[in-house]
Amino acid sequence: MSNFEQFHSDFYQSNYTIDDQEEAYNSYGSKENLCGSGKSQMGEQYPATAFVPSEMLLTSQRYTGQILQPMYNPDTLSHLGYTDGFDEEPPLLEELGINFEHIWQKTLTVLNPMKPADGSIMNETDLTGPMVFCLALGATLLLAGKVHFGYVYGMSAIGCLGMHALLNLMSVQGVSHGCVASVLGYCLLPMLILSSSAVVFPLQGILGTLLALFIIGWCSLSASKIFTSALAMEGQQLLIAYPCALLYGLFALLTVF
Repeated sequence: MSNFEQFHSDFYQSNYTIDDQEEAYNSYGSKENLCGSGKSQMGEQYPATAFVPSEMLLTSQRYTGQILQPMYNPDTLSHLGYTDGFDEEPPLLEELGINFEHIWQKTLTVLNPMKPADGSIMNETDLTGPMVFCLALGATLLLAGKVHFGYVYGMSAIGCLGMHALLNLMSVQGVSHGCVASVLGYCLLPMLILSSSAVVFPLQGILGTLLALFIIGWCSLSASKIFTSALAMEGQQLLIAYPCALLYGLFALLTVF
């Protein structure tokens, strides 16, 4: 038994004490302090702007603006490449293709069939005036007790397709759908006189028939003049006026009856 107790004491005997543990902890703390001091020295050696690109090193000024209202600095904007291009942008109506001067010139050309038409202006695909005139025709017919909006737009679309096919066969340079719709729509303006007259008095008599024939001739003459000027079809105005008279005759029948 004495041998076993001696072996047991020898087996668990160690030279490690609490003092050694404290010394190890102190040495670890001293190493950590050395590392911290080394990092602080490295931080002092490298400036804060060492890893910042030169493009971002702008003129440092104290912020004097308000919340959601950043301070305006023209030097910063010029450095970043931002420019104020609002003054160089075209007006909104010009971007939408609405030119009131051209609309007024086309309207005067339609109202005066003897006035020569400007082919460069008439060849534009301007649908603002035609849409307004078609709407006005439907509104005046509504005042006369006739709800014919669908007939107005339906006959306009079919007439534009037919005139487009005919003009492409007759002309050398050809024509677009927008140009045909624009010319036929603008030349619908005299028909508003007939539809407005239907509100005042009935058109089933001799006076209404003569007025309808006069309006049909007016519309067809203006349309044929514009087409010959825009498409360089000299000497073919009567050939173009005939199908135009048939188309505007349908609108006259719709207005009278």
